[in-house]
Amino acid sequence: MRLLRKKSAALVVMAVLMVGASGQDVAKPAAGNQSGQQEFTFKSTSDTVLVNVVVRDKRGNLVRGLKQEDFTLLEDGKQQHVSAFDFEQIDMAVTSAEPTVVPEAKEKAVATKAQPLAPLNTTKLDSNNKRLIVLFFDFTGMEVEEVNRSVDSAQKYVSSQMQPADLVAVISFSSSLRVEQDFTSDKIALQKTLTRFGGTSGAGYSAGTTGDSDGTPDTGTAFNADDSDFNTFNADRKLQAMQALSDALAKIQQKKSVIYFSGGLQQNGIENQSQLRATINSAIRGNVVIYSVDAPGLQAMVPGGTAETASVRGTGAFTGASMRSAYDANFGATETLSTLAKDTGGKAFLDTNDFGGVFTQVQQDTSAYYVLSYRSSNLLKDGRYRKITVKTGLKDVKLEYRTGYYAPRDFAHFKKEDREEQMQTELNSDLPATDFPVFLAAAYFRLSDDRYFVPVSLVVPGSEIPFVDAANQDKASLDVIGSVRVADTKFPIANVRETVKLALDKTQNVSRKNVQYNTGFILAPGEYHVKLVVRENQTGKLASFETDLNIPDLRKQQQKKGVRMSSVVLSAQMKPATKSQKDNPLSRNGQELIPNISHVFTPDQHLYVYYEVYDPEKAKVEGNADAGAPKVKNPVRVISSVEFLRDDVKTFETPVLEVRELSSERKAAVFQIDVPLQKLRPGYYMCQLNIVDDTSGTFIFPRFPILIKPEAIAAAKP
Repeated sequence: MRLLRKKSAALVVMAVLMVGASGQDVAKPAAGNQSGQQEFTFKSTSDTVLVNVVVRDKRGNLVRGLKQEDFTLLEDGKQQHVSAFDFEQIDMAVTSAEPTVVPEAKEKAVATKAQPLAPLNTTKLDSNNKRLIVLFFDFTGMEVEEVNRSVDSAQKYVSSQMQPADLVAVISFSSSLRVEQDFTSDKIALQKTLTRFGGTSGAGYSAGTTGDSDGTPDTGTAFNADDSDFNTFNADRKLQAMQALSDALAKIQQKKSVIYFSGGLQQNGIENQSQLRATINSAIRGNVVIYSVDAPGLQAMVPGGTAETASVRGTGAFTGASMRSAYDANFGATETLSTLAKDTGGKAFLDTNDFGGVFTQVQQDTSAYYVLSYRSSNLLKDGRYRKITVKTGLKDVKLEYRTGYYAPRDFAHFKKEDREEQMQTELNSDLPATDFPVFLAAAYFRLSDDRYFVPVSLVVPGSEIPFVDAANQDKASLDVIGSVRVADTKFPIANVRETVKLALDKTQNVSRKNVQYNTGFILAPGEYHVKLVVRENQTGKLASFETDLNIPDLRKQQQKKGVRMSSVVLSAQMKPATKSQKDNPLSRNGQELIPNISHVFTPDQHLYVYYEVYDPEKAKVEGNADAGAPKVKNPVRVISSVEFLRDDVKTFETPVLEVRELSSERKAAVFQIDVPLQKLRPGYYMCQLNIVDDTSGTFIFPRFPILIKPEAIAAAKP
């Protein structure tokens, strides 16, 4: 099934919004309020900063028994008030004896089934006086020997080094982030879980080339593709996985140590900086310390490459360029691992084939430590890095702690990458954004048997947009992002992303009108789920609307007797059509109809009613055509009119229109009826369409409520 998409954007100012769409238009209350009952979404943020401090004497022994007044905490050189103080003493905790693993017991252990990240036990976990350790295996890009080396070191830790106070979880990441083993002190279960990883290669997300053939292995290919975009995607995937893990662990108050086994994390310039900062921020907020392990270990870099590497291209092997490139690649793959560890208070283990030291380091760092909590006196949400300094009056002691964190960032300080990430996050969120109301309507028009054009209109009340003065009109804009997903599988099949500038003056009294965004998709018949997110780019407010959309398969209705028609679009405005609107049925004769989803009009406007009738029955030819019987000149006859009912009494009806030929462009009987509303008195009406297929004798009478507002009210100032 081939599904295409086309879009068009139109910005128009309409009458005051009123919800009243019905009939075949898809229009519902704002997302999250479709049941008619008001719902609320609470968002909360915490500015509390936690600093874990390990104090050692000059011999490396832990120093205990210190009090809050023994510490001085500074942020960017300014002293901070420590609001909470605690001392964790895990190595002195009284714990029950744990079973050990023997070879016979390994065979009897029951393997745990891997689960998505959500079931990670963070609410009922008894973590008091426990050391929480997460073994995180990032299999993307790891070779078989790297996987085996990492798994063997973890098995050795579990069998001989794991202490009774240790609670260990096993997480893996390849095509998805999965909980292989929840937090447990059961060595048998952990060994069985780790055994499943043995002899497994990575998922193949290894770094690509940058398009320069000189100094790269000659594998016989004539073209060396530029994989910069892939490298950016690969690095972001790894960082997002770590961020998701940190967010899940944040529910546990104690310090968490994540041992991150990775084949390297190659950034692509500054493209991954936004996601790296977000990952570090999530780890710091969740009191997560990362200990990164470079799985390739110590490597010998030989000029010309190793034995399994093809000969390099060009003159790089003779000028040293290939060696310099190899060193740069190795440094780039490990530099991010070092950054993750240092900025979260952990340590990176690089250029070593013995990974046992990382487990010893974790146990030493979490045996006994002080926790200092404070709220920063710097209230700016500028996203800048803030340096943390902890001092003590004791002599001959060494303090170990993370040296800083990134401050929260509000919308005014968002960079381009942050703004894009915010929109993507909201689009994928299960909860609606409700900073301001937003309304959506959709329709469908047949292009062919398996293709339908679906115009979608999104309306935001003008009162919710802080329009600026004429000198700063360019600053007023809306960002729109949306997707269409198959209802059953949630598979995305179409999307839209656009920034629309609002070049409007305050004198236009936009606070009493609406801003409407129009787009369109080409879809096959079926059931879909549509979601659009809107952001106002001065304050950063977000709103979203999502609804189900059913596009009927009119081919299945051909066997049934009845009128087959499109959606009905009511409009009061037209704008010049663009050349890209050839598939849009609302664009005709150089003009494009702008759907009115509120169905609110004023007497000085014209009501345009547009709809199409498909496959009307053709008249039969009587007589013998070979004998010279006349052919039917007009094989179809569809008649239609629009009438207006008030209190079930007809007050006005348009003249009857008759269509005897199908449109060569639309392959349908096309109706566009113009109703001057000055003929109607202000008030509520039921607009009824009378559609009759005269040849088959079938008919249909769809109805739509509308409101005609008095001109004085429509033009009133706020």
